[in-house]
Formats: sequence, C-alpha cells, structure tokens
Amino acid sequence: MKNYLIAKNLRWLLLAVYCLAFVFSFAQNGLPVARMAVLAWVSAAFIIGNIGKPRRKQLQMVGDLAFYACMWLSYDLSRGIADSFGFPLQVELPRNIDKALFFGHDPNVWMQHQLWSKNIQWYDVYGSIIYFTHFFVPVATSVYLWIRYREQWVRYIRRFASVLFAGVLTYIVMPTVPPWMAADTKTFHYQILEPLHRSTGRGWNWLGLGTVSNVLLHGQQWANPTAAFPSLHAAFALFVVVFFWKQMPNKWVQYASLLFPLSMAWTLVYFGEHYVTDILAGWAYVGASFWFWNRWEAKRQVVEPLA
Repeated sequence: MKNYLIAKNLRWLLLAVYCLAFVFSFAQNGLPVARMAVLAWVSAAFIIGNIGKPRRKQLQMVGDLAFYACMWLSYDLSRGIADSFGFPLQVELPRNIDKALFFGHDPNVWMQHQLWSKNIQWYDVYGSIIYFTHFFVPVATSVYLWIRYREQWVRYIRRFASVLFAGVLTYIVMPTVPPWMAADTKTFHYQILEPLHRSTGRGWNWLGLGTVSNVLLHGQQWANPTAAFPSLHAAFALFVVVFFWKQMPNKWVQYASLLFPLSMAWTLVYFGEHYVTDILAGWAYVGASFWFWNRWEAKRQVVEPLA
C-alpha cells in the first residue's frame, strides 16, 4: 500500500512538472503541430501516467502507444497523398451549396465585409485562439482519458479514428478548394470569390505570441490545401462536446458547451478557412461515428461510465 501511494504521488508530481514544461515550451516555441513532436509529448504523458503500475499495465501502454502512433502517422501519410489519385478537384460545388443555403450570398465574403479590419479586433484574437484549439484539445483530451479512464479512452479513439479516416477518404475522392484558395488572385487564380484575408494567426501576434502564429503558418504550408471537405476543425470541436455530453452536470452546462463548436464554425467561416458546407459535413461525420459506435457498444455491453 505504501509503495502504491508513493508511486501515485510521484506520478502526479511528474505530471505537474510535465504541464509546466509544456506551458514553457508553448510560450517559447508555440504549440507542437509536427506529428513526431506531438507523439513525443503524448508518449511522455503516457509513460509518466503509468509509473508504478503493474507489468500488465506497462504492456498495455506499449500497445496503446503503438496504435496511437500508427493512427496519426498513417493519417499524415494518407492525407499527404490524398490529392494525388486523380479525382476531380471540386472548386465551385461547395461555394454553390453555400450560396443556395444563404439565398445567393457568400457567407465568407459577407462576414469579412462586416468584421475584418486592418486593426486587430478582440474577435480576431478570440478566433485565433479557438482555431488553434484544434491542435490541442482533441489530443489533450485523449491523453487525459488514457491516464484516468482507459475504458473511455478506447471509446474515444474508436469514434475519433472513424471520423479521422472517413475524412481522409473523402479528401481522396473529393478534393475540395477552400474559400481562401477560391478567392486567391496570385497563386491559384480561381477567383470565384471576392478576395479574402486568411488571417488565422494574427490574433496571436496581438497577444505577443508570434511563435504560435509562425508555427501555424508553417503547418499550413505542408498541409494538403484541398483537404477542406469535411472540416475536421469543425468536426473535432463538436466531437469533444458530444463525447462528454451525458457526463455534464445539467442542461445549462450542456448548452454552454455548444458555444465551443459554434465558435469554431464562426471562426472557420470568418477566416475563410472553410465553407459552411464543409462545417456541416464535419458535424455529420461526427454524428455518424457516434451513432455507429453507440449501437455497436450497446449490443456488446462494453460501455463504461466515467468514474
């Protein structure tokens, strides 16, 4: 019993140190978005969270980490080649759907006409923070669940991986031009939209965290630019809320939590990153994943409540 308490206290102490190191690294270098860097941070959290646990748990951790790494690395590989299979590039379709939904108006253009200014506004800062949560919240949530409730981590990863790879499959068969590219006048020359400002990271500059903005810009340069439909930013913002929906203490908390995916949707449209159509598709993928796995688990009675 004494050894168990020592190991438990050591785990929590090292996790606290880990969190402080992460915050320091974030302030100096920005959030890690390179996949190997993300896996390194996740691996460190898994290892620290498993200190002092029995051999069975150690072997389980190795298997979980291997699956986690394979999931992300295969996603990166498949996403990187998704636009090389020769399927026709969708340029006008999502824009035309948006115009039909909004009675002939382009939501991206309309929002920038209403809100964008040369001077950074408070909502630019808010949008930059919300946009960047995509690179942190889903991964941090999975690490937390693995450390505290591994059964819930398994449920989370089933649904998460399904949305992830369904998105990649769609990127392969339906590569889609995002609004900022459709409005480009210098490089891509589609010009089916009025010019848009792709100012996703400038809110971080206002906060004095230019390194975050630089990391974001670097990530955008190597990412597949036609991986727009569905929007995984929109999908995973809703995903986290839906996963914890039944564990929320009351309806007011549930309704308040919806501000997160709605804020993400607003941000993606305002910054010209996605059409509303992309966002609705991302939400639909989340709904389909939860519907499938909820039914699968109910039949096998594998659902474990959070402790």
